[in-house]
Amino acid sequence: MVGKITGSDAKLRDEYVVHSAHLDHLGVGAPVRGDSIYNGAHDNATGVASVLEIAGIYSRLKQKPHRSILLVLQTGEELGLLGSAYFAARPTVPSTSLVANVNTDMPTLIAPLLSVVPLGAQHSTLAGPVAQAAAYLKLTVEDDPEPEQNRFIRSDQYSFVAQGIPALHLKYGNRTPDGRNNLSEQVKQWRALTYHKPQDDMNGTFDFEAGRTYVQLNFLVGYLVAQNPERPRWNPGDYFGRQFGGQQ
Repeated sequence: MVGKITGSDAKLRDEYVVHSAHLDHLGVGAPVRGDSIYNGAHDNATGVASVLEIAGIYSRLKQKPHRSILLVLQTGEELGLLGSAYFAARPTVPSTSLVANVNTDMPTLIAPLLSVVPLGAQHSTLAGPVAQAAAYLKLTVEDDPEPEQNRFIRSDQYSFVAQGIPALHLKYGNRTPDGRNNLSEQVKQWRALTYHKPQDDMNGTFDFEAGRTYVQLNFLVGYLVAQNPERPRWNPGDYFGRQFGGQQ
């Protein structure tokens, strides 16, 4: 599924910022605690809902951003990024016109959103709009607390990276209201009991205020990229820029 918001600048409207999320989950499988329907409420109905809300924000703007926006809901992520790989290689617009991807995959909306980990932003100039949007929303930007998990290359944003397009995925940071800053412990418990299990349903824990902030953050990052006259670019000497972005 692909939606388009046409940009307002006569030159830049032929370039596109992509907001994406994956529709699929695991379907019906082995029962866990008496339930065999893998609903995927957090993974990734929250991501899809976020993109739909972002689309609504863009549609209500009286003045559209300079660049155009693509809103892409792909499938096959759980099978190995199949849908995003297909779209990134064969987009509905000229491939050279894609300037950035802001992907949304299971933000894990189980607690207040106070800090964010922008997976992949450190590889390109996308770190700039992330910092600006986070500061506006009074969020702290943190480094990836689990770099050994290689999460940047494990979701749909990597399909765009493999086509040379700077991309990122915004995840929760560790800040908590009590100042202990140990949200990762709660997330680990949630993953053990809920992640990729039938229990990931609407009966679980959702922090809807955090969801609103998360949507605002993703929208602002995409909007800032769409407004900037300069295309995002890989940082000098970056591995992904050399491997996929044509850097020497």
